[in-house]
Amino acid sequence: MSDILLLPSYPTGSYNFIKRLLSADIVTPNLETSAKPFSINESASHPISPIKLTIAIIGGGVGGLAAAIALKQDGHNVTLYEQAPQLSEIGAGIQIPPNSSRILHSWGLQAALERQSIRPSGITWRRWQDGCVIGHAKLGSEILQKYGSPYYVTHRAHLHDALYQRTKELKVPVILNHKAKSYDFNNASVTFEDGTVVDADLVIAADGLKSIARKALTSINDKGPEGHGLAAYRCTVSMAAIKADPLISRIAQKPSLNLWVGHNRHVMAYPIAGGERYNMVLTHPEPSSTIQNLSSDGLTQMKSQFNGWDPCLMRLLDLVNEAVKWPIQSIDVPDRWASESRRTILTGDAAHAMTPYMALGAAMAVEDAAALAAALRHMSQPEDLVDIIDKWTKIRIPGVKAVHEASIAQGLIMHFADGPVQQARDVALAVELKDFPFDESPNQWSDPTMTEWVYKYDVVEAMHHEWIR
Repeated sequence: MSDILLLPSYPTGSYNFIKRLLSADIVTPNLETSAKPFSINESASHPISPIKLTIAIIGGGVGGLAAAIALKQDGHNVTLYEQAPQLSEIGAGIQIPPNSSRILHSWGLQAALERQSIRPSGITWRRWQDGCVIGHAKLGSEILQKYGSPYYVTHRAHLHDALYQRTKELKVPVILNHKAKSYDFNNASVTFEDGTVVDADLVIAADGLKSIARKALTSINDKGPEGHGLAAYRCTVSMAAIKADPLISRIAQKPSLNLWVGHNRHVMAYPIAGGERYNMVLTHPEPSSTIQNLSSDGLTQMKSQFNGWDPCLMRLLDLVNEAVKWPIQSIDVPDRWASESRRTILTGDAAHAMTPYMALGAAMAVEDAAALAAALRHMSQPEDLVDIIDKWTKIRIPGVKAVHEASIAQGLIMHFADGPVQQARDVALAVELKDFPFDESPNQWSDPTMTEWVYKYDVVEAMHHEWIR
């Protein structure tokens, strides 16, 4: 990862400790700034549009399923196409912040989320060497009271299945074994590898990190997935085994996330699967860009990446029987998400695949879908589509770019080497361990400016406001 420190353009107080450090002439890092911060707008509600579109969604991941639910609930004729022979999701844990859970609840998914997810009490930051607590973000009743919806952690497969079951309840056709080969952007049609051609009023490309739609739409400007010199081991262990071990049983005492931070490495761990499994994501330096299932030698290598770390963490790694190594990749968010006709658009990771350090990637896909449905409610005639998609991209692109930046910045904050910057960060984090309010923190999960900007944001209201300016 780059050693460049970014002074962020988005709303946050998490880098104030760096500014103070610079003013004291303790360090002189290379600094860069970027665009103006994204603003959140108020709005009024509007009736659902009487115009019902025929919509083809390409991709059955979280972004595609979210779009299918949002648009089908508004009465559109939706069909989803997935290249795999069965609809499933790989990976382990996923976080669902309140800006996303609020929307998922409105789609009828609250019961499924409550049944299969955990509401963590908080995120505890720990020093890499000894597990000493250096910070803590409160995520329990405080989040619910402040933002009106809970913060969940769950198994990615459970979230995916909950979305899929909802599409089935809504009677959305899901066509499997259909891999898109090419797009006709002017006519809103998709040709699949088996020769099938599908025409629609609107094509939504939710075809992920390696999107062929994005490549065709943005041409030479699309550099594709980019690595960050890091990868993540993903694994789960039995919570029963943790509870039975005196050295680590304290980890299971309450449903919280634990985050160990060190130089170019961190470990995020939390309970999933209704509290039966303990999910761990271990980020480390890695030049490879391939996904690998680890052999026994690979598991040994995984542990060696964290030699000298907290004995509690090392004992947790002793319980790991299998793991997968995933490269950390993202894309440069394109300035263009729609074809000239506005009848083919990008959404989800196809539009904004980002690093996982703020756990907001899936939430942005859910927001994309909710915003698109809200925008289409203002459609009174087919000719309105151009203006509607323009307003949708006007709202989504700047906001997502800012979140994309925030995710990278969070990784930098977590990965400082021991030294003056790390010490200044930890001193600034200590405010979270005292029992009184604070107005800034390096921890972006608890920095008041950052959380108000992200978690309080109502994308549906922001979308509707575009019509009442």
